[in-house]
Amino acid sequence: MNQVIGNLNGIDFTLGETLLELSYLLAALLFVYGLKLLSHPETARKGNFYAAGGMVLAMVTTLFLHKNTDGQTIPVTNVWIILAALGVGTVVGWIMALRIKMTAMPQMVSFYNATGGIASALVSLLEFPNADMGNTGSVLVTLLGLIIGSVAFSGSMIAYGKLDGKVGDIFSGFMKYLNMFLLLVVTALTIFIIVSGQTPDQLSWAVYLLFVVSLVYGVMFVMPIGGADMPVVISLLNSFTGIAAAMAGFIYNNQAMILGGILVGAAGTILTILMCNAMNRSLLNVIVGAFGGGGSTATAGEQGEMKEISLSDAAILLSYSKSVVVVPGYGLAVAQAQHVCREIDVLLDGKGVNVRYAIHPVAGRMPGHMNVLLAEADVPYNQLVEMESINPDMPNTDVVLVIGANDVVNPAAITDPGSPIAGMPIIRAHEAKNIIVMKRGRGKGYAGIENNLFFDPKTRLLFGNAKDTLQKLVSEIKSL
Repeated sequence: MNQVIGNLNGIDFTLGETLLELSYLLAALLFVYGLKLLSHPETARKGNFYAAGGMVLAMVTTLFLHKNTDGQTIPVTNVWIILAALGVGTVVGWIMALRIKMTAMPQMVSFYNATGGIASALVSLLEFPNADMGNTGSVLVTLLGLIIGSVAFSGSMIAYGKLDGKVGDIFSGFMKYLNMFLLLVVTALTIFIIVSGQTPDQLSWAVYLLFVVSLVYGVMFVMPIGGADMPVVISLLNSFTGIAAAMAGFIYNNQAMILGGILVGAAGTILTILMCNAMNRSLLNVIVGAFGGGGSTATAGEQGEMKEISLSDAAILLSYSKSVVVVPGYGLAVAQAQHVCREIDVLLDGKGVNVRYAIHPVAGRMPGHMNVLLAEADVPYNQLVEMESINPDMPNTDVVLVIGANDVVNPAAITDPGSPIAGMPIIRAHEAKNIIVMKRGRGKGYAGIENNLFFDPKTRLLFGNAKDTLQKLVSEIKSL
């Protein structure tokens, strides 16, 4: 492996180095191909295996073929330590994946974002003592890895806590100014470290202070963000994790880490932008002007009364319709009702009813939450219709069945300029001929905003747990 097999511009390269670089190239191709397969539910599982295979290839070849600047390979003891850590991580991840409920999937994604962020931050923290202070680019990359990784870690952990109901929101106006101050401190410390001319040992206090302030900023950055914005935040934090991983790759001059980080960072950034566009809001508005806890300007008394519908009437209305659109939301996930919903779908299809699912980009608690949920219930992908495609068909839809969704069907976004969600594109359920809304109670949605749809004269409500109510609805439909 150490035999010189060629010379490029006066630099010798060995068989081991060649194989290592080729393995990185192959890993990169597997990453890209895996991402392509992840774009469709039917091939997503296969895409995961291809991408994971690329990562395993990169790790194995790095362990056994990588050499440091002195030409030494990784010591055997370190290899065993790394393999042991990988083994423990694999077992823990496997157990978590088996035990996690679909309702807690957003929390799991946030937790994984956090682990990636802190790993990259620790790489920067541990490698700074070896930094060449005369190389501004190298120092900047190290500090950026530390800052972004720290923010991704603490921000993701707060997002995890908020999604799990363990951490509340802080909507106080002073948070905006506190975050600006912390960002200025982070910037000032970064500039000081770069231009101070001191050695890494002399700057250790500043680096650790930067680490702590970055962690605090990550917490404060996510705390004011309202619940309805959490899918965007999760996507943004995911992009941070990818960028931090790329910075770690630059530190080690590891092409596989660089490319993997860039792919994750770019994908997260693009998804964040798309979701902001779907909400008709800028990313800055999401971060500093989060909605949540606010209400529509209209009062319930001015809107009217909520009208209920019996199970038998709902079953008849659904069974004798030609077109039914199901709008799933987080309530469907909470109740684990996706399989029963699919059963109703099959029953109605047997009666000649055209059943489709309307998917809003920010429905649920993470990007693609509803797609994953319905795929688990074996709902054919062609029945999942994006918001832009389903809205023109709403006036010709006989019944819209809203299950656990709230803010994404709230007409206040269109009709009430004073609403916190004014201007946000919604699924226009209010334009359908009949609307059935399944809710656990009369409360507001996750964003804390009153939904005008519930008071629409065409709307009837079915109260109760989504899974239990759908099971009863199945029985009613079968009895017709």
